[in-house]
Amino acid sequence: MDTKLVPTCGLLWGVAPGAFTTLTPGQALRNFEGTTGRPADILHSYHRGDEVFPTAEEISAVRQPRKRILFANWKVAWNTTWADVAEGNQDTRIDREAARLKAFPGTMFLALHHEPENDVRAGGGMTARDYAAMFRHTVQRLRADGVRNVVFVLVYMAYEPWCVKDWFADLYPGDDVVDWIGMDPYLFAKPGGYGFGDFSYLVDHTSDPDRWPGFYTWVTREHGNKPLMVAEWGVYEHTADPARKAWIYSTVAQQIGRFPAIRALVYFDSPNAPKGDTRPDSSQPALSEFRKLADSGLFSVTL
Repeated sequence: MDTKLVPTCGLLWGVAPGAFTTLTPGQALRNFEGTTGRPADILHSYHRGDEVFPTAEEISAVRQPRKRILFANWKVAWNTTWADVAEGNQDTRIDREAARLKAFPGTMFLALHHEPENDVRAGGGMTARDYAAMFRHTVQRLRADGVRNVVFVLVYMAYEPWCVKDWFADLYPGDDVVDWIGMDPYLFAKPGGYGFGDFSYLVDHTSDPDRWPGFYTWVTREHGNKPLMVAEWGVYEHTADPARKAWIYSTVAQQIGRFPAIRALVYFDSPNAPKGDTRPDSSQPALSEFRKLADSGLFSVTL
């Protein structure tokens, strides 16, 4: 693994465990690993504003004898705006966080306000360009504060209706402040609508190639020097036909070889995600296929 946490062989296997539950990160991680039969390489967590992180429990979870990489999401502009951060008005907040990050024992991933597309507005300090300026300023301020153990991830929602907006390209803050590019796609196991499909659909779906080539195709054309992380992914259960979710899981190992820029998969494990149940054990057929994926030779990374 290199200094930017890019594995030299294999893919990183990760999870945001027990999302939208009352479980602590450590408890949720143990449950997920016990259920799926494989240790995670990445523990994904979420923070905002002045919350103190990495937390003691997050540090403990990733510093066990079997080490893991912490991947934190931070909404820097919580209770303010992207423009306010970019103008330096939240530098005290950034400086406090810099001290915590420098004290973290190891190298970690950090995303700054993941899925910004959903929060873009026409004004009010929340335009796409404001986001790019916020991201750029935060990274530069952290680096100026001496943070050297953080790998910065820009995480897109990767939802096609946002990708075709005229402001979409304005979100990108520059290659020098982005180490990895992430995407947060989801699938529905219920057939017949947007979001039902296989792994290829998950990472590169397009309804009109002339208008939008698919997220994987776009990102590798525009930013092909960046490793790509599926920073959240999940499949919503279709209780009327549990075999559908199992089938979707089975396509991951079959198809991921078509997408060599992807170097990490981070699952979003939740019984209460916004659109339903993404847990891999929402049915026995789903769990069986998910365990096959987890046990495959794809994830042969030594941390």
